[in-house]
Amino acid sequence: MTRIWSERDGFADSDRFVIETEERKAGDGETAVLGLEDFIAHASESNEANLAVVLKPADDVRALEPYLDRIAFVAVTFPAFSDGRGFSQAALLRDRLGYKGELRAVGDVLLDQIPHMLRTGFSSLAVTNPVAIARLEAGTLPGIAEHYQPSVKHEAAGAGYSWRRKG
Repeated sequence: MTRIWSERDGFADSDRFVIETEERKAGDGETAVLGLEDFIAHASESNEANLAVVLKPADDVRALEPYLDRIAFVAVTFPAFSDGRGFSQAALLRDRLGYKGELRAVGDVLLDQIPHMLRTGFSSLAVTNPVAIARLEAGTLPGIAEHYQPSVKHEAAGAGYSWRRKG
């Protein structure tokens, strides 16, 4: 079972975003989350706002740039724990493209990756791993003592590098 968690609200009872498949389509009160090609075709043909898109690891996030002001939700897929391209996609969306909407990690979301996901700009997670769900419910995420890359989040001190804050 997939549970949706956000840093701001914790676990949600319902979710309006539906990643459409042949078996599952968005219904009343739900927003269809389209793959990149379908999203671009749809966005090019309409002036609709509050759009939603799901990115696969090989998708180029720069293709979203003309539509960023109309996108409310981006899902980034993690098909395997060893595939870290979603971290780069999140950082590009937040840092370089200035995306401000909801950014969700979907797929193989594991507990030890969650702090990194939050640092790279994810605002919500679709979690299926029972250990990750239990730790998120308990509020006991693993910490990261040292950071060698800046965070897209505001850091309390320094310029985003923990090793520069020492001394």
